[in-house]
Amino acid sequence: MDAFMVVRLMKENGLMPEVRTVSDLFNALVRIRRFDLVLRFFDEMRECGVDGNAYVHAAVVRCLCEVKRWDEAKAMMEWLDRNGCEVNVVVYNVWIHGLCKGQRMDDAIEVKDGFGVKGLKADVVTYCSLIMGYCKLGRFDNARGLVKEMVEMGFVPSEAVVSGVVDGLRRSGEGISAYGLVKDLECVKVVPNLFVYNALISSLCKEGNVVEADNLFRNMGVKGLAPNDVTYSIIIDSLCKRGQLDHACVLFREMNSLGIQASLYSYNSLINGYCKLGKLTIAESLFEDMVCRGLNPTVVTYTCLIDGYCKHRDVHKALRLYHEMTGKKIFPNIYTFTSLISGLCIANMMSQASDLFDEMVDKNVMPNEITYNVMIDGYCREGNVVKAFELFDEMVEKSLKPDTYTFRSLISGLCSVNKVSGAKEFVNNLYKQHHKLNETCYSALLQGYCQAGRLDDAILACNEMAMNGIDMDVVCYSVIINGAVKQGDVAKIIHFLKEMHDRGLKPDTVLYTNLIDAFGKVGDREKAMGYWDIMISEKCHPNVVTYTVIINCLCKLGLVDKAENLCKEMLVNGIIPNHVTYGCFLDCLTNLGLMQKAVVLHEVMIEGCLANTVTYNILIRGFCKMGRVEEAVKVLFEMHNNNISPDHVSYSTIIYEYCRTGGLQEAIKLWKSMIDKGLKPDIVAYNIIIHGCCVAGELIRAIDFRDDMIKRGMKPHSVAANFSWWSDDTKKADFHAVWVLPVGI
Repeated sequence: MDAFMVVRLMKENGLMPEVRTVSDLFNALVRIRRFDLVLRFFDEMRECGVDGNAYVHAAVVRCLCEVKRWDEAKAMMEWLDRNGCEVNVVVYNVWIHGLCKGQRMDDAIEVKDGFGVKGLKADVVTYCSLIMGYCKLGRFDNARGLVKEMVEMGFVPSEAVVSGVVDGLRRSGEGISAYGLVKDLECVKVVPNLFVYNALISSLCKEGNVVEADNLFRNMGVKGLAPNDVTYSIIIDSLCKRGQLDHACVLFREMNSLGIQASLYSYNSLINGYCKLGKLTIAESLFEDMVCRGLNPTVVTYTCLIDGYCKHRDVHKALRLYHEMTGKKIFPNIYTFTSLISGLCIANMMSQASDLFDEMVDKNVMPNEITYNVMIDGYCREGNVVKAFELFDEMVEKSLKPDTYTFRSLISGLCSVNKVSGAKEFVNNLYKQHHKLNETCYSALLQGYCQAGRLDDAILACNEMAMNGIDMDVVCYSVIINGAVKQGDVAKIIHFLKEMHDRGLKPDTVLYTNLIDAFGKVGDREKAMGYWDIMISEKCHPNVVTYTVIINCLCKLGLVDKAENLCKEMLVNGIIPNHVTYGCFLDCLTNLGLMQKAVVLHEVMIEGCLANTVTYNILIRGFCKMGRVEEAVKVLFEMHNNNISPDHVSYSTIIYEYCRTGGLQEAIKLWKSMIDKGLKPDIVAYNIIIHGCCVAGELIRAIDFRDDMIKRGMKPHSVAANFSWWSDDTKKADFHAVWVLPVGI
């Protein structure tokens, strides 16, 4: 301001300062934003007939733009042109910059396009001003076009300009366009700053353009950028979300080897990724490692672990973590509560889920639609449909919008308690209230009808779906076809399979497996194998369950060779037989009396850790069936040696054989051994031992067993309850006449 006062004093004393002095003064005043003084002094200069130079004119134009006197600025430029004043590209750049700052982009472009007539050429400043102006207006495509144009003109945009355009394109959802611009600018070796570069990688990952994101990441060094912890965190998180945990861990170790401290974000990504894969042990190790490195777990960390434990049915560990986090004053959020409530519902711990739901509200964490859906589904699975509908009403009262997931749960719940008609009425009411249903809601209703044997009603519901514009999917068709299978209605099976084909839908592995299983169980090998052949011809790949079902069908029919060929085919196709598959062969061999082969097969199962209580019971039954009870006992002891616990069927089978062959004392010893091991005999076991005592004339013992049976709350077999008045011969004859050995013995 002192300089301004000196110049004013000169003017008042009839001394006009040099143009250079005025230029310096104007620029100084512009820097302190005294635009009014510049404009006032310039007017005084013009009154005195003094012309300025290009820099004076540039300062004046800038001041007019800063005070938004656009028309005067335009008039000034026109006056300069008319009067042949010194006007270069600098003055025009100031004019363009002012227009851009005032968001008058069309005017600015018009000025730039008129350069040729005036003998001027746009320079870097011209382009940068226009590009940044477009960015401020969100017109990033225009900005990108100008960047390409200036590069073609031989100009190199600044980092700030490139960063602005790239970030603008990214934020407007055009990540691929931003990526393309970065690639185009490789020829002039200009890249956005690290902040924008990281943001672009993040956007590409979120948009699913992971190849492009990885390309940017891998070429950072070539571009002169060094990845930081944020860069690594973004890539690691993307890999984790795609299930590529091995690659994520490689990068995690890479950043540590480079001395880049892993952030909490990276740890949370890895922990969440491993939890989703069910690899909770690794997730726990990462949790411990981050704590050792001085990083404090947050609510996100705990929620990832809690959700992982709940999804893999270890709700007790999830509860322990919940209490640990609250003990550390880390407050659970809605995701924490919803995950834990879901885990409790899956574990059929609805009382605890309800308590946690109430606790959630007490802590001012308001349940959302997902939380209500989880609770409603839990109550429906438990069969407490009344409580489920209470929560549904509460949800609506709180202005939360139920969705098709809510409706599906309630429809399934009503069907599960044999209220299929109620489920249909509920569907009708939903339509009256203008709710939209989808195929998942109808599949629940169809399942209810088919389970109730109401196939015709299910078909009517299918027609209703079509009337409401809902297309049946593979699941709906599978339900209907399975319903037809249960009723043995081959015509309907064929009809709906054809309808599926006509609509371009192909039966999946599950549907084919169910068809093969259903016909296999009724001994219709021709149809079972027919559907197997169709399945293979349609390139619908069978899984271990499909193979096991068809192998079981063949084994039941005594076609062991064909079953063995299929088993070999499984292995060739990379499908490993499980304990059920081998169990089919084991059952077949024992039924055929081929015990030596059965024993060899079972030894193979033991080596492969596929033997269990059921397979041992099959072997025991086979030996007993052949009267080789001592070998059956050896198998029983072998179970103990292999840390496989026998059940009451294991013991009952041998006890029955002892009783049948007159070995009551051995049977009673085995009975006592069963009780000593904490096994609870069922009604079949009691009937066996009571019958054995009666046949051997041990009536007192028979009565004792009967009384013990009653104490355990079991109703005695009618024969066992009335044996006291039989003669020995009568007992034997009558008992054998009515005795029916239960399935599995």
